[in-house]
Amino acid sequence: MNRLSGGGIILFKILKRGITKVKEDIQVIYDKDPAAENLLEVILCYPGLHALIAYRFAHRLYKWHIPLIPRVISYITRIITGIEIHPAAKIGRRFFIDHGEGVVIGATTEIGDDVLIYQQVTLGGTGKEHGKRHPTLGHGVIVGAGAKVLGNITLGDYVRVGAGSVVVEDVPEYSTVVGIPGRIVRRKIRDENGVLMHNRIPDPIRCELNRLKYEVIELKDKIEKLNKEKEG
Repeated sequence: MNRLSGGGIILFKILKRGITKVKEDIQVIYDKDPAAENLLEVILCYPGLHALIAYRFAHRLYKWHIPLIPRVISYITRIITGIEIHPAAKIGRRFFIDHGEGVVIGATTEIGDDVLIYQQVTLGGTGKEHGKRHPTLGHGVIVGAGAKVLGNITLGDYVRVGAGSVVVEDVPEYSTVVGIPGRIVRRKIRDENGVLMHNRIPDPIRCELNRLKYEVIELKDKIEKLNKEKEG
């Protein structure tokens, strides 16, 4: 009897934590998406939320070592929402998948709290490695639409990944990554309510061209000075 009572208490605590996480997931969508007019709309009309709720349930079953069912839940969820989250992935609190279509999150992916990713994002591997083979995202990371973060790499806290970027190396915290392959722009981008401000992301190619431009100007000045010295 005591065992049954103890098991019931544990199950109640697990259920309570799960409900709390789902409430936070709903609230963060309402807070961050200006298109969300009310909480009911968020609950009914956001596939990212539906995929996340299914993941949280499947992940719990996976942790209980229940075979097959977690993967079946993941498979059905992908058909319905277009979002694939492996039940073995570890995802923190207040996770927001905006739009969601085409998102893939691999089995050994680890995601911190308050992370935002957009549609067509892949958090994947680079081959057929075993063990830890997918990325780790710190707290407050934002990954823009269509970006790919591949391999056993780490994105530090509050990293920003520009749309369409391909990231295959570690990125330190508070950095911004853009391009293919991803280049680190060492400039903190101010965001508003956790939204990636693409129009404020520096273009590393333009920065490099500007640097080369100034070097050419300096070289021209030096050559002119040398010519004047010879003429004198």
